[in-house]
Amino acid sequence: MKATDTSASALEFPTAFPIKVMGRRRDDFAQAIVEVVLRHAPDFDAGTLEMRASREGNYLSVTATITATSREQLDALYRELTSHPLVAMVL
Repeated sequence: MKATDTSASALEFPTAFPIKVMGRRRDDFAQAIVEVVLRHAPDFDAGTLEMRASREGNYLSVTATITATSREQLDALYRELTSHPLVAMVL
């Protein structure tokens, strides 16, 4: 019986990959997220960033759809986003 590689990704690269990031609503939140995303996906078009405020306006979610080229790229991006002081959650 052949062992399966559990680290293999179900994704095929390159692929469009949306990343949703949530944090407290601040004037610099979206720009900070764009800067992080661009470090990992230099071809990301910041003009495509989608933003939505929470019902009461205290939080902001931004969705950046990048062209993901590898699992390693996505892992590094998630690590940097989740460790950012303005970020509450990354999906």
